Amino acid sequence: MSKEQPNNPMHGVKLEQIINDLVEYYGWEELGDRINIKCFNNDPSVKSSLKFLRKTPWAREKVEDLYLVMKKIRGK
Repeated sequence: MSKEQPNNPMHGVKLEQIINDLVEYYGWEELGDRINIKCFNNDPSVKSSLKFLRKTPWAREKVEDLYLVMKKIRGK
């Protein structure tokens, strides 16, 4: 059963979409500069990023925080 979460800006946003949006906005190089993790800096791909971020809560939190900042900048 899915509950509505109107005050949660991350509700319903999949991790893959977050990565794709960040890469589209920042590019891999700047994304790796902003969040210094190996999957963004060494041979980056969406697949390797998903694998790492699903297992690493602290890194996922940083990615989600940057995503929210990007959304504010873009005005969405």
